[in-house]
Amino acid sequence: MHLTALFGVFTINPLQTKPQETSVKPNFKTLVSALCGLVISGAAMAQAFPNKPVTLMVPYPAGGVSDVIARTLNNTLAKHLGQPVIVENLGGASGGIAAQKVLSSPADGHMIFQGSPNELILAPLTNAAIKYKSEDFRLVQTITVNPLVMLARKDFPADNPDQFLAYARKAAAEKKPVTYASVGPGSMYHLLGEHLSGLTKIEMTHVPYKGGAPAIQDLMAGQVDIMMTVYGKSYVQMVEEGKLKAPAVLSADRQEYFKNAQPMANNPALKGFVFDMWAGFFVHKDTPEPIVQALHKALSEVSNDPAVRASLEAQAMVVPRPQPLAAMSKVYT
Repeated sequence: MHLTALFGVFTINPLQTKPQETSVKPNFKTLVSALCGLVISGAAMAQAFPNKPVTLMVPYPAGGVSDVIARTLNNTLAKHLGQPVIVENLGGASGGIAAQKVLSSPADGHMIFQGSPNELILAPLTNAAIKYKSEDFRLVQTITVNPLVMLARKDFPADNPDQFLAYARKAAAEKKPVTYASVGPGSMYHLLGEHLSGLTKIEMTHVPYKGGAPAIQDLMAGQVDIMMTVYGKSYVQMVEEGKLKAPAVLSADRQEYFKNAQPMANNPALKGFVFDMWAGFFVHKDTPEPIVQALHKALSEVSNDPAVRASLEAQAMVVPRPQPLAAMSKVYT
């Protein structure tokens, strides 16, 4: 039903000087009918959704932590939605290319962006080429909270924060600054490197990639020195197998999966250098409310699914309990 039907109820004829008693009842009935029509159409919209496969957009190449999350839960989400859920990987511009594709698609809930503040808040603020704003997206549900770790090439000559700073200072003095990888310019991991450099007054060189997977590949190959990143079980295994080092974690305390890695914040120069990153599911802000509610219900059920939780936790991720839809605006600010 068009909203013009509602506006027509309140149209006033400027030539009419006396109220028409007979016109009150029909107009009231029209208003009630219109409102009922809107309620029914909203319910019908939710029941009809989804009417085709749903795309889960991952803003990085396959093989990274974000990809692992998506492929862990897409089949379970498909069961709750009653349609296939296809994972699409699209890297570039610190997640900006994938985010823009979601915004360019119809706001009908059939394309979900799996991301974080890294792509939707930081990227637009730090990359002039990105034209969308954080408020163009609406958070539907969170899924994980990921601790961060500093990974290093296997032959990097430092095993703790103090040794790292000593080596980085020496390398900078020799005009061979430590190189650090990130998932792209303006990403959280890029800014962490800049912040670390600023706090310690040590020059470092940023090396941007299109995602975590290619960055890790070059790190293992010794093409770059370090990378600060969220981590999954595959990264833990790389350290255990001696393919990478983990000189430090960015949490306040030691992490279960990197028990030998000291917190960066233990160094007096880096007090308060504590960070993590949450991930969630977003849609275009203009997505109809009944569809948002349907997605929230399905994603909440996925987050509560014992098999999904166990699989993500086995990947060294923290999986919080799902939150009410009303709380999402407070989380994503």
